[in-house]
Amino acid sequence: MIKEYSSIASVAGPLLVVEGVEGAKYEELVEIYMHSGERKRGRVLEVNQDKALVQIFEGSSGIDVENCRVRFLGKTLHIGVASDMLGRVFDGLGRPKDNGPEIIPEAMLDINGAPINPTARDYPNEFIQTGISSIDGINTLVRGQKLPIFSGSGLPHNRLAAQIVRQSRVLGQKEEFAVVFGAMGITFEEANFFIQDFSKSGALERVVLFLNLADDPAIERVSTPRVAFTVAEYLAFEKGLHILIILSDMTNYAEALREISAARKEIPGRRGYPGYLYTDLANVYERSGRIKGKKGSITLIPILSMPEDDKTHPIPDLTGYITEGQIILSRSLYRKKIAPPVDVQQSLSRLKDKGIGKGKTREDHADLFNQLIACYARGKEAAELAVILGEAALSDLDKIYLGFAQKYEELYIAQEEYENRTIEETLDLGWKLLRMVPRGEMKRVRDEYLTRYYDKAEEGKK
Repeated sequence: MIKEYSSIASVAGPLLVVEGVEGAKYEELVEIYMHSGERKRGRVLEVNQDKALVQIFEGSSGIDVENCRVRFLGKTLHIGVASDMLGRVFDGLGRPKDNGPEIIPEAMLDINGAPINPTARDYPNEFIQTGISSIDGINTLVRGQKLPIFSGSGLPHNRLAAQIVRQSRVLGQKEEFAVVFGAMGITFEEANFFIQDFSKSGALERVVLFLNLADDPAIERVSTPRVAFTVAEYLAFEKGLHILIILSDMTNYAEALREISAARKEIPGRRGYPGYLYTDLANVYERSGRIKGKKGSITLIPILSMPEDDKTHPIPDLTGYITEGQIILSRSLYRKKIAPPVDVQQSLSRLKDKGIGKGKTREDHADLFNQLIACYARGKEAAELAVILGEAALSDLDKIYLGFAQKYEELYIAQEEYENRTIEETLDLGWKLLRMVPRGEMKRVRDEYLTRYYDKAEEGKK
């Protein structure tokens, strides 16, 4: 039931208080009609007796307390979803911004969906090939997983995200695979990069792109990941598609939450973020996964830039508790012109063991990545010794490991932006690098794999 009031009591930032309200509900949509004829949209954040606190999507500039009318629409924020959304570009609230036709909805869904019930979850166990060796070989992505990318200001996380969108696929299956990309608080230049890159490579045909720009209302940012997930859930669990959803940048999302919390005069938590930041992030992240009896799945890669490269900052810290691992980008590698600058020692995919092995990648995968990480760690230790004592003080074996670490960064971690390596190419490259190290040092690989892959340089694909 639509009700209209002209009793605005106060306006503060993106919030306004309406008095004398009857029957208002949490998350109810609101329209504000201004004296100039302009219309703004908002939603109810809080109801206390006859007062309603309304959050305005477009910001409160121009609102005249005396001459504005507030209309309560009696419904929550919904989005019309359809298969035709693939290949289209929308704003942060799901309105077309590619000059294309309006979407004819197959269903109208509330964007405030619920996290997947743990008892209904199916275990992630299928390998997703991204074509990036530092992910596929060491921090394997599994269908239905939540694997965030922790980055820093100025690091190429957006380019890495675009490469994952272009190259991701599931091996050996002809199942439909699509990407939902939600960008929050990005610049026009970054938005243009994503649109042009996806269009040029043809990836846009299987992408639904939501763009919330830096000059768009911060309030819209809070809804963007929920809109993206609503579309992803429809395509995955109703249409049977396997969806990869990428959200960038979750730091901008958390900043918008902090702005709203401050405007509501809530008691701040760590570093000024609201105390419910963990719960809010969990409500978003836990909408991804697999459901028993459903063909489709949702795999999540949230990207967040760590303020001052601080892993203990509340946003990456809380994200790490909710998700199954993390991929960390290294500023020191970036300075060496290693791209993508993935820090494989600090990165971790907790579900990698479920997505690799015979019938998924190759039987030698687990032993190989364990040996590669061990040799790389030994090489990094040798590099630290060389800085303190000088390279001349290193033993012959230390020098071998030092050379291995350098080649590992240059050939394995470093990769061209449009270079798409198959998992076989990634694994074979790993064996090629291990041949720099004496066979007697291969203590993490079974003899049968050493005979098959280490001893026979030409043999690697079986």
